[in-house]
Amino acid sequence: MIKLRIATPDDGKALARIYEYYVANTTITFEYDAPSAEEFSHRIAHKLEKYPYLVAEENGTPIGYAYAAEFRERAAYSWDAELSVYVAHDAHRAGIGRRLYSALIEILRAQNFINLYAWITNPNPSSIAFHEKEGFELICNIPSVGYKHGEWHDVVWYQKRINATGEPKPIIPFPLLDKEAVKKVLNSQNA
Repeated sequence: MIKLRIATPDDGKALARIYEYYVANTTITFEYDAPSAEEFSHRIAHKLEKYPYLVAEENGTPIGYAYAAEFRERAAYSWDAELSVYVAHDAHRAGIGRRLYSALIEILRAQNFINLYAWITNPNPSSIAFHEKEGFELICNIPSVGYKHGEWHDVVWYQKRINATGEPKPIIPFPLLDKEAVKKVLNSQNA
């Protein structure tokens, strides 16, 4: 059974292991060196100060994760968030990414975020198809922006609006959201 839950810094080792594959073998991330378990734990704790960070686990073992992060640091960008999702390379095509994103987006909607963004290395047809299926729209292509594995890579930028524009409501930091409402969102994606 696949279960979604909130990440904790104790997940650093398991999530770093999932991420390490993508750092070493793909251009999905532009990091050259995989972060240590300790660094990953720090990243989780930092994100959780404001944003949701979710883990999908099967029989108690993490097999994927998704989180939101700051889009840009200026105050006018406060209602925007950048999303990331990673699924263990041997657990693809089981709907894990979709479940993680569905829960993540519902939580961000409850926090009063308006715009969500995804940066995707291009070409990456499976991630592009995934985001388009999730309602994200292409807003730009940045050519030859990242150099990894001996090549220059484009990045495409996708956006999804999840709340109405107009006078925005204040962002509710993730730790202040109603815990039962968050639990209900996570349980709606468990299978």
